[in-house]
Parts: sequence; structure tokens; C-alpha cells
Amino acid sequence: MTARDLVESLDVEDSCIAVALAELESEGFVMRGRFTEEASAPEAVQLGDATLEWCERRLLARIHRYTIKTLRAEIEPVSGADFMRFLFEWQGVTRQPKPEGVESLAAVVAQLEGYEVPAAAWESDVLAARLNEYDPHWLDSLCLAGRALWARLTPAKSIGSAPVRTTPVALVTRKNWSLWHSLAAAPHEEMQLSHGARALFDYFSAHGASFFDDLVSGTNLLRSQAETALGELVSAGLVNADSYSGLRALLIPSDKRRQLVARRRRIALFGLEDAGRWSLIRKGAAKNDAEAVEQVAEILLRRYGVVFRKVLEREADWLPPWHALLRVFRRLEAQGKIRGGRFVAGMSGEQYALPDAVSSMRSIRRQEAKGDLVSLSGADPLNLTGIVTPGVRVPALTNNRVLYRDGVPVATHAAGQSEFIVKMEPEKEWEARQALVRRNLQPGSARAAAARGERSAH
Repeated sequence: MTARDLVESLDVEDSCIAVALAELESEGFVMRGRFTEEASAPEAVQLGDATLEWCERRLLARIHRYTIKTLRAEIEPVSGADFMRFLFEWQGVTRQPKPEGVESLAAVVAQLEGYEVPAAAWESDVLAARLNEYDPHWLDSLCLAGRALWARLTPAKSIGSAPVRTTPVALVTRKNWSLWHSLAAAPHEEMQLSHGARALFDYFSAHGASFFDDLVSGTNLLRSQAETALGELVSAGLVNADSYSGLRALLIPSDKRRQLVARRRRIALFGLEDAGRWSLIRKGAAKNDAEAVEQVAEILLRRYGVVFRKVLEREADWLPPWHALLRVFRRLEAQGKIRGGRFVAGMSGEQYALPDAVSSMRSIRRQEAKGDLVSLSGADPLNLTGIVTPGVRVPALTNNRVLYRDGVPVATHAAGQSEFIVKMEPEKEWEARQALVRRNLQPGSARAAAARGERSAH
């Protein structure tokens, strides 16, 4: 009730009621705020303190517990298959029409930031699965505009042993760069680098960010040697470039790169010289622990819609521990910003979801299963086989594949061998096999056209 309600009920002067409420508040017996819809209405807020409500503290706590209990009881958990169907839609894999353009890519990067994927899989598999007619220029534009950057966050265990293609690389928004770099462990200062890589490292230390031509002339390395040394530093998590085209160039052998340049006439897509400046990765300003955990919790909610311990098993080891994230989730639920409850059946522990995700899961559950096939790379963040769905886990490698039918894994492709988890009729199996190994080719896309050309040539 408001102070005016007390005045009218007790027939006591306003000043006496104000003093009494202040004393009760100082003793922790009552709390002031806007607890009902009437007090929270814009008209009431404009009237200021006159419409503030007062409530006994323990009674308010009981109301709050009952409210959370009621909200949790409204939720009926979905199966693991329906949860996968929801995730495909939530991350845009099955969304129709598929988004496209720079702004849509920026939204994908914000959703997946901090998740490390083998460098070769980002554009060919992860981004292409979420965007219509994915164009590499979109990512270059984001990086050159300073809105996104790429880097290896997990420290390398050894130098020079892993090729750039398999190097785990994360795309992050520049505004959160200090968050990710403060969470990830720093590379070892005393690394055993090759002669060329050490020469480039020393040049960066002395001259700062530099273009590729300056690196070649400043270190007296051959261009091929400088390219190899850059690949070693990238694999070690020590350098990155202004544009994604620098990493893209390191992924493609020089002879194939020249063929692509000649055929497409897009040098910026594949040239080290057009990657902008290369520089050492500088550690960002340290984040307050509580602030960092809260930021990570919000990003994970944005990534999965529904978060529970098991769904995070493929996330980096250096993320905040689950018990620290739980404190943030519980606080956000108490503030009414997220929902807590049992959203996915068969998953133990506490689960928390964004309100939009809860409504989306309900609609997905009501949709009739149509036998839709979704093929994903093993490196994709949605490769949750053996985690959310039954079956053996598929290693997170670029060339591995997982085929889902209505959210249920039905076939896998690993180590060059395809294996069907679910028995199918011969016609259905042939169709599923094509979808598994050929990926999701969109009609009219450049990739589909290329695939048709390859088939006609054979």
C-alpha cells in the first residue's frame, strides 16, 4: 500500500506516517518500491514518490517465491530433438528466409563470439550455414570497420605443430575484446619460435602494426618465408590482421590462391598484401570478475536461448565456472529478466532461458515434424550429438559431418566414413547420404552452381 492509503486507513497525519515508515525501513521491516501494475504504470510513475508502495519484507519475499514458482510451473519441458530444432531456428540455420548482408553477419558474430572454431570452418561451414549467399566481403567489411576481429584465444600447447587450417579461431565483437582476452590465458612469453617467426615477432615489437610488404622488406625474408612465419604466429595466437582476408590467404595454398584471383578478380579476398596491417595481439584491460561473469552469462543466453550445464560442454575451458554463472542466472531471474525452470527434458541441473526463447520453443514443439534434413560440420557450435541428443560424440573437426532429421541425429561422417545411426529405406538413405556429404546447397547459390559444374564434369 502507499503512504496515502495508510493515512486514510489510520487517520494519522502525513508527517507521522512518513516518519514511521522511515523507521520501519531502517529496521529492515518494510521495503518501498513499485510492486503492482497500478504503481508501475507510466501515469503513476510521473506522480513520483506519492505513488510509491510499501510492503512488509518477509511478505514480499513470499510473494516473490510464489511468483517464480508459478512461472516455472507454466513451462512444459521439450524433448532433446525439439530443443535441437529450436536451436537450428534460434541460430538461423533453418530460418526462412535466411538473413543476408553485413548487418545480419554482425548479429551472427555477436551470437557466436568467443566460440572457437577451426579457422578453415568459419566461412565454408559455420557462417555459410546461417546466412543466405554468404559473401566473404561482409566479414572483411566488419573487420576493417573495427566492429569485429578474429584471434586465437586458447594458448597453443606447442608451436609450429598445427597448421593454420585447424587452428581454433574465435570471432569477437571489438567492444568485448577486453572481456575475451582477459578471460583467456595469455600465451607463454618464452616461446620456441622458428627463425622467421622470431624475426617477424621482433619486427612487430619494434615497429608495431605493419603491412605485409613492410614485414618482408624489414625482415629480409622471402615472401614465402614471411607467409610461413605469419602462419606460425597466427597458430600460436600471437598475431592477427585488420581484415579477415589475411587469415583467409593463409588457409589457401599460394598456387590455388593465384587461380582464384585470376578467376574471380577479387584480390582482396585472397591476398596477404590486401589484408591491412598485421600486429601483435595486445592483452586488453582486465575486467572486474563479477562484471566479466555477467557479460559471459548474457552472451551464452544469447547464443543458446536456454542455458544449462550440459549444453556448455563444447565451450572453452577458460570460461567462468558453472557455479559462478549460476549466481548471475539466479539474480537475473529474481530481477525478472530471464526465466528459470525445466525447459529441456532429460537434462539435470538448473536451466535458465530468455523469455523470447521460451515462447519460441513452445511454437517449435507445436510444429509438425516434416522430416527436414540439416547437415552441419562437426566444428559447428550446434554439433551437440552425444550431449543434448543420443549417440556417440562427433569430434569437432571441419571435415566431420552430422546429419539431423527433425532434430534427431541420423547419420555421421567422420574419418572419411559415413555411418547411419537410424535405419532408413534405400531411397531415404540415398537422399540423406547426399545431404550429409554435399552439405546444404542452396538453390541458385554460387556453391550449388559450382557443385553442379563438378558433377557435370565427371
